[in-house]
Amino acid sequence: MSKEIAIIGAGITGLSSAYFLKKQHPDYDVTIYEKNGRAGGKVQTYQTEGYTIELGPESYLGRKTIMTDVAKDIGLGDQLITNQTGQSYIFAKNRLYPIPGGSIMGIPTSIRPFLKTQLISFKGKLIAGLDLVKKTTPLNEDISVGDFFRHRLGDEVLENLIEPLMGGIYGTDIDHLSLQSTFPEFKQREEQFGSLIKGMKFEKEQRQKRKQLYPGAPKGQFKQFTNGLSSFIEALAQYVQQQGVEIKYNTAVKDIIVAQRNYEILTEDEHVDYDGVIITTPHQAIVQWFGDDPAFDYFKEMGATTVATVVLAFDEKNIINNYDGTGFVIARTSNTNITACTWTSKKWPFTAPEGKVLLRAYVGKPGDTVVQDHTDEEIVSLVRKDLSQMMTIKGNPDFSIVNRLPNSMPQYHVGHMDRIREIQHHVKENYPRLKMTGASFEAVGLPDCIQQAKDTVEALIEEL
Repeated sequence: MSKEIAIIGAGITGLSSAYFLKKQHPDYDVTIYEKNGRAGGKVQTYQTEGYTIELGPESYLGRKTIMTDVAKDIGLGDQLITNQTGQSYIFAKNRLYPIPGGSIMGIPTSIRPFLKTQLISFKGKLIAGLDLVKKTTPLNEDISVGDFFRHRLGDEVLENLIEPLMGGIYGTDIDHLSLQSTFPEFKQREEQFGSLIKGMKFEKEQRQKRKQLYPGAPKGQFKQFTNGLSSFIEALAQYVQQQGVEIKYNTAVKDIIVAQRNYEILTEDEHVDYDGVIITTPHQAIVQWFGDDPAFDYFKEMGATTVATVVLAFDEKNIINNYDGTGFVIARTSNTNITACTWTSKKWPFTAPEGKVLLRAYVGKPGDTVVQDHTDEEIVSLVRKDLSQMMTIKGNPDFSIVNRLPNSMPQYHVGHMDRIREIQHHVKENYPRLKMTGASFEAVGLPDCIQQAKDTVEALIEEL
């Protein structure tokens, strides 16, 4: 028997939910409600005069293969590209340092590159080496990423290596960032091998073995599309529409009414009944519809960081950058407004015309208001001032773009996953055939959002 399903939000999680619903039940009638005039949410590619510019996410992690699998299925297999291998750097102590070879998210797995790096002092290296002999203790409750890595590897490795890499992904202070919600695998490896370094050495060996199975595959970690990430969104939206999914753009959901056997979606123009609902919006919107239920109070207090992507395009004669690499992240001990920068046209040569240089900087840290307090012109000026510490910039950019993303980085503080599990249990018990998922719940990466959509669809189908 056919079912009527509503999906709230046409970001990557919402579109993927429709994709998996139709894969398993082509007979279901699926409608997506999107308050904006386009699909994709934070994913937004801008193309002009030979440039391909990402205003939101820049690429995705290739080893999380679910996004690649979906891309191939919807006809984009021949447009997938992998970044060329390139050194990444960390800006600390007023200079750029190469990330030591063999490290995984800053965790050393090879002794020689770690001993050779000037980023960490001799004392800091000795303290990190104690990880090899420290006892491990199973955790009965969540702790911060900062607490875990300080204990295993010491303050210096945490602040100069691990924090710039991990903290930037989630836009959260690493001393508040939940280990259970973000990097539980590091604790699992530590307990399995009695040492974090030994565990990551094993992980590295496993990755190398997987690469040996595909000797002709590109060596880079990240994947993109020849026409940018929005081409994936557009193809996915077109695909689900061809399967009969209706996408209602510029249609905000005013309320969700819970009835005994169904859910009523209220918009400005209509009230429609559905057998099941999947909500993929940020947590701030969920409060709008379920704010009277105290079980959702966590979403009222859960924070989100405001960030901005700043794109600068230059003629190559105006940039002197002799580093062979893809970009850098910033240690929080540095006095900069930017948190990272991608040398985009080096990492992805297709993104800029011949003779041009494309840079992407990221602004916005937990607790600061630099994005809110400054105009676009002021933000560009701040970014240029910071970048002048790492490379020589002459003249003005050909153009610049500031893309503000207000409250876009959900904060996974310690205890986050326990609160999310409580909410999900409450929803299952009290709102049958209604599911909530997306970046506010478990993970912010694009493949992670697709995986959440798949898991959510499977859970909903069981209840239907």
